[in-house]
Amino acid sequence: MIDKNYTELNALVIDRWVNTGWEWGTPISHEIFSQAQNNSWSVVLTPTKPVPKEWFCDFKGAKVLGLASGGGQQIPIFAALGADCTVLDYSEKQLNNERIVAAREKYEVELVRADMTQPFPFDDDSFDLIFHPVSNSYIKDVLPVWKECYRVLKNGGVLLAGLDNGFNYLFDDDEKEIIHRLPFDPLENEELYEYSLKNDWGIQFSHTIEEQIGGQLKAGFMLTDIYQDTNGEGNLHAYNVPTFYATRAVKKV
Repeated sequence: MIDKNYTELNALVIDRWVNTGWEWGTPISHEIFSQAQNNSWSVVLTPTKPVPKEWFCDFKGAKVLGLASGGGQQIPIFAALGADCTVLDYSEKQLNNERIVAAREKYEVELVRADMTQPFPFDDDSFDLIFHPVSNSYIKDVLPVWKECYRVLKNGGVLLAGLDNGFNYLFDDDEKEIIHRLPFDPLENEELYEYSLKNDWGIQFSHTIEEQIGGQLKAGFMLTDIYQDTNGEGNLHAYNVPTFYATRAVKKV
């Protein structure tokens, strides 16, 4: 039976992944933090390509929100560069990784456990930058997220987002045979729901460009730049098939 309260389930799945050494749940080392303090750093929104440094604001004193960006990977870098950081994530383990790195490196970070499908627990015009790596594939409707991002950003604030274009959901595990149709939506297909649980995927969703980039525009953002990326490994990567996009959008002044 399909459980519509899928976000809580997804949080627990990600907690399990973190416990088993998930790539996106492994905190950075002290050495990487120290290098960032010396202005030698890079971060990703998608699997492989570093985000261009000109996409960012001046970090000194900037209010930065890591949206579904826990894990102790990007936010410690921003803290090392002088930002005042907040992390919103629904995974306890991902937030705990942030806590561990902050304690080790002796900086302050605000940690908020919250479901990003709900209104954000922040005032209007709170942040200079939102950093949102690929993660909205774990929610069904993305437009409300873009609207909340717009609300909590200051005028001229920047939204950096990593986006899955849906291609990965078409294929089998070897990425050679198309076995699913799009949209990939387990909440509308009980067989797919059970298949997702059996494979420990959590409940994931494909999204169209209209939802992802069009949704940012509908929320009021101005798109200023974009690039594409691959999975970094596997058959689709071998054929240089783009499966992710990263976008830079600005709240109009």
